[in-house]
Amino acid sequence: MWTPPQNYASRPVAVLGGGVLGRRIACCWASAGYNIQIRDPSEQQRNDAVEYFNANVASYAEATGKTPGKVAVFEDLESAVQDAWLVFEVVPEKLNIKIETFAELERLAPKDCILASNSSSYKSSEMIEKVNDETKCRVLNTHYFMPPTIMMVELMTDGYTHPEIFPFLAERHKEAGLVPFVARKESTGFIFNRTWAAIKREFLTILAEGVSTPEELDQMWTLFWGSKQTPCRIMDQVGLDTVQFIEQHYVDERGLPKDKTVDFLEENYIKPGRLGDKCQKGGLYPPSAPDTSKIVLCELGVSKSLKGKRSTKEVLSNGRLFQVSRDGSKPSTLLEKAGLPDGIEYCKADNRLYTTDMGTFGNNDGRVFSCKLDGSDVKEIVPRGSVHTPKQTVIDEKNGKLYFCDREGLRVMCCNLDGSGLHTLVQTGDWRKPEETNDQSKWCVGITLAPNLGKLFWTQKGSPKSGKGRIFSVNIGMPAGDSATSRSDMECVLDKLPEPIDLEFDNTNNMLYWTDRGEVPYGNSLNRAQLDANGRARPMDNGLFPKHEILFNGFDETIGLRLDMSNDTIYVSDLGGTLWKLQKGVKSKVFEDKTNAFTGFVIVP
Repeated sequence: MWTPPQNYASRPVAVLGGGVLGRRIACCWASAGYNIQIRDPSEQQRNDAVEYFNANVASYAEATGKTPGKVAVFEDLESAVQDAWLVFEVVPEKLNIKIETFAELERLAPKDCILASNSSSYKSSEMIEKVNDETKCRVLNTHYFMPPTIMMVELMTDGYTHPEIFPFLAERHKEAGLVPFVARKESTGFIFNRTWAAIKREFLTILAEGVSTPEELDQMWTLFWGSKQTPCRIMDQVGLDTVQFIEQHYVDERGLPKDKTVDFLEENYIKPGRLGDKCQKGGLYPPSAPDTSKIVLCELGVSKSLKGKRSTKEVLSNGRLFQVSRDGSKPSTLLEKAGLPDGIEYCKADNRLYTTDMGTFGNNDGRVFSCKLDGSDVKEIVPRGSVHTPKQTVIDEKNGKLYFCDREGLRVMCCNLDGSGLHTLVQTGDWRKPEETNDQSKWCVGITLAPNLGKLFWTQKGSPKSGKGRIFSVNIGMPAGDSATSRSDMECVLDKLPEPIDLEFDNTNNMLYWTDRGEVPYGNSLNRAQLDANGRARPMDNGLFPKHEILFNGFDETIGLRLDMSNDTIYVSDLGGTLWKLQKGVKSKVFEDKTNAFTGFVIVP
């Protein structure tokens, strides 16, 4: 009779392999409250695993509601499995490595420890030739997909596994926010991957026979199933050499024909070096055109050394425009001596950048300037003294208008792209009166347009840690008879927010996004609210807030925000010097330099 590992609730979970999937498995189990011990012989992989864990474990734990466990990393196996009640093997898909790994685990891991393989190709029964019968009874497959996007896992026996392990481990997986499925018997490909293997096999056969093309097959798949994830694209993402390796395993085991799968891939793709997305020659699809887009960030220059600085004005005038490639490479300064840049926009019509400069704090000396994409030809379009502390900006290219918030100026403003026609749309107070300009509940900071709703939204951040931040809206056009100080169309969309900063609007889904640099646990976060056709926040059933939800938290005073919905991606910047990429529930760093302090940024195609 099998019994659960003794005191398992207080013992760690070990993950052997800190790669893409291993670090995700680690986050899943940490979100259930377990401490995690990751083993990887590569120092780089260990560092990357810790970075991913620290950036994302809190978002995994949102599904479980538990305080996440901590992570430790090790180079040697013995230290990694010490006192573990559960070990996941996530080593490379080479059978000899897996066989040796389980032999080592029998020797080094606790004798009551459950030993699980995450292999997607091999049955665990193929890995246990060097372990004794007692050990075989606590070995099984646990096949994960890609958390947190796909939160399911398949459990499968090695032919000897104690039957009682399956309900026990299924319940533990549920506690970790996963949906477990148990295969009733051993099966190459488990449950889902057998179906997926059949789809891949038939797609390759169609291509080998010249019946259709990858593009047409994927298009038909999307039209029929409504899925953006398509078989040919997925095979390119996985790697055609890996696809071939897995199919060869099916061929060897089942005696399947291989001329239109394994051999077809070998002659047409593997030998020519067309392995998919990971190589420059492409795969089933031709290689993608090089991504020449870049991200231009406003960098305040306030986190650098103060050595040699003799005045506050000197300290607060070292800002610059800083640029990196989308992958975080090729960092360089685009424009020096940019004052205190905060908001930035790119205008396709004239191929220029438009940037706000906050000026000297406390003085009415902000400005707005534009420049070419290489930082040259700087033009001051809204001169100093015309605005107080300009913040986030947004461009209406169709009408040639530039909108921005003026924080201590207590207003929302608009002008033409050449700076003419500067006027105030909303006035929340009189900046000339100290008692009003010092009232941070009146400070206007972030701004965005929702053309399909005919609305303009802005944030009034409130004092730090006050929980009095708000988001307002007005019509883009001023109602007849109204003035900036008296807008009959002004509505408070959301209130009682920690400290909302920048805004972005998804016109396709009527979704309003914003960053919040307020106090934890709800500040330092990325948030969103679903709006109705009138621009009002709809109720959201998420357990924490009635009309909005937190998507990610754990930033270092988050400020800037950009949506890239075509790639299901959101970018966020913070004053801690990090540019973040948020995609499919995963939070990763694009670029980080703690000597920088980033505010707004823009993606330039």
